[in-house]
Parts: sequence; C-alpha cells; structure tokens
Amino acid sequence: MKKNIVGKIISVSDLNVKVLLLSDELKINDILFCKDGDKERKFEIVEIEDNIALTIPFDSVNGLKKGLDLQLLDGGLQIEYSDKILGRMFNSYGDTIDGGTAIKSPKKRNVYDKKLYMRDIDINGDILWTGIKVIDFFAPLQKGYKMGLLGGAGVGKTVLIKELINNIYKKFNSNAVFVGVGERSREGQELFQEMRESDLLNKMSMVFGQMGDGSCSRSKAVYSGLTLAEYLRDEKNQDVLLFIDNIYRFVQAKAEISTELKRIPIENGYPTTMVSDINEIEERINSTGIGS
Repeated sequence: MKKNIVGKIISVSDLNVKVLLLSDELKINDILFCKDGDKERKFEIVEIEDNIALTIPFDSVNGLKKGLDLQLLDGGLQIEYSDKILGRMFNSYGDTIDGGTAIKSPKKRNVYDKKLYMRDIDINGDILWTGIKVIDFFAPLQKGYKMGLLGGAGVGKTVLIKELINNIYKKFNSNAVFVGVGERSREGQELFQEMRESDLLNKMSMVFGQMGDGSCSRSKAVYSGLTLAEYLRDEKNQDVLLFIDNIYRFVQAKAEISTELKRIPIENGYPTTMVSDINEIEERINSTGIGS
C-alpha cells in the first residue's frame, strides 16, 4: 500500500460514495480526493462505521468507479482568510468564481475551525443604527443578533441590502459578507453586477452555492461565508453585516444528504440533525469584545 493512500471507493451513487478506509486516523469532515485525468475529485466524510466511511462528493459522480485510490487533502475544506476576500466572489469550496485573477500567496483557514467559547461572547450588543429610518424605528438591528428579511420577488430586498451595506460602511467602515445558499445563478450574477455598479463590491465578499450545484455545495456555502465574516470580526475588529439567503435552502440540502444516507427523518421530512445543524451556525453568529 502506498503511504499516502487512505481509502478505496467500494460503491458509488448520486450523493453517496462509500469508501473502504485503510487508515484509522480519519474523522468526520475530512476531505478525500483522487485524480481523474486532469481533474481532482473530492469527497467529504460524513459518517464512519468500523472501516467503512460514507462520503458526499463535491460535484458529479460521473466517471467514478469502484477501486479508485483516495488520498487525504491536507487542511480539509478551506477558504481565504485575509484582506484579499474583499471584492471577490467564492464558491462553497473556497475557489474564486468571479473571473478575476487568482489570489497570490493565499492564507487559508478551515471552514469548521472557528469555535466561540461562552467567555468570549458579548451578549450586550449595542443597537446598530443603519440610517434607514423605518428600520431604526420599527425593527432596530442589535449587534450580534439575527433578523429575518422576508418578501416575495421584486419587492425591494436587494435594494434594502445595498442600502444597508452602503450605510454601514460609510458610518462604521465595516464590511459585509453575502452568502447565497441555493441562489439562482441569475440572481447571483445580478447582485454581483449591481454591487459593482454601485461601487459596493470592494466593500464586501460573496459566497455562492448555486441552485444548480449539488447538495454538498449548497450545504457548505454557509460555513465558508461564516469563515469570511469571522475574519472581518476577529482579525479586523469590525461589526460585520452577514447576509444568508437563505437558511431554508441549507436545511433542504442537508435533508437531501440525510435521505441519501438512509437516515430516518423527523416530521415533515426534515433530517434528525436539523436542530444541531442550525445551532452550529447560530453559535458562530455572535459578538465578541472586539467585533460583532
């Protein structure tokens, strides 16, 4: 056995690649990969039982076959963790998708690494005055807390987002992160263009797991976006505006994965891990003593 081979594919389905593990040092969320011609195929471990791992492929399983050797990807799933995130659009796996130049000398962080301890959380968040009177009066934003923005198509949600990004940047010199979970590619492209035309693009960073992507991509967009926001909060000491559009599609993606793994759902077809999945995200969206 080659030293860097850690597993072999033993079965393949649309959302589930079963792997025979040749190492006992692998754990949940580790990324395995193999070479398929010039392309690198990646898989994330989601379940381990004895020496069998269930993995979720990053993209299509077309062309995969039994017996392929898998290696461990150093560092796991990572995304850029520096000032170079501003003005850029990433996919769920940390690759830039805006057609710009590649990031030189990347400084990356694992998207699952960040954990906040209770002693670090500041629950006494001040009001974040937006300069938009109807919000500041009827539904003021509190630092470190969450708010839902609900509305049908064409009612002005994007306009409101643009105003929030613009006002908060001008008032506090704070940047924003927009996470598109299951967004239509057309909507993502329009938002990108509108932000560029409004001279707001270099004040924010974007992550998209698009509607046409697999459930793995759509479920990972939130974690990648959180990592970008945590850089601005923890390294730049900013009050960050984090937009997640939308969290329900994250739950849907997790439900698709759970169904493929043949886990029994709870009522309404939701995965049994739904509450813990949402809690994991919610616990990372908090204020600290240096930023919110």
